Amino acid sequence: MFGSIFYNLWGALVAFSLYFFSTFQKPFTPLRIIIGSFVAGIIMFFVMYIVRFLIAYVLFTPEGDEEVVEGELEENESVNPKEDQETLTANSTVEFQDESSDEIAQVVRTMMNREDEQQVNA
Repeated sequence: MFGSIFYNLWGALVAFSLYFFSTFQKPFTPLRIIIGSFVAGIIMFFVMYIVRFLIAYVLFTPEGDEEVVEGELEENESVNPKEDQETLTANSTVEFQDESSDEIAQVVRTMMNREDEQQVNA
């Protein structure tokens, strides 16, 4: 489940406060206002379990999906060589995430020089 019990408590506090302040100026007895506020808080406390479950369900990604995605990538690589080049380019950008910006700049300069040489030779 997403989050902790504190989400439930915050939801109950918000519901209690909203109900209390929305009925405070109405001609209800104080006991009725307080009991109604507690009922609203208790209901929201249990509703937050459903909300937390739905959030966890939406954010959940099963571990088996990675194998399916890898299998699809292997099939696509064998079919189109153009897609192989795109995949290779995507993989090369991932490699640079942990390196410093100076190293990345040097690699980009080197790649640009290689492209210029290939255009001149062609």
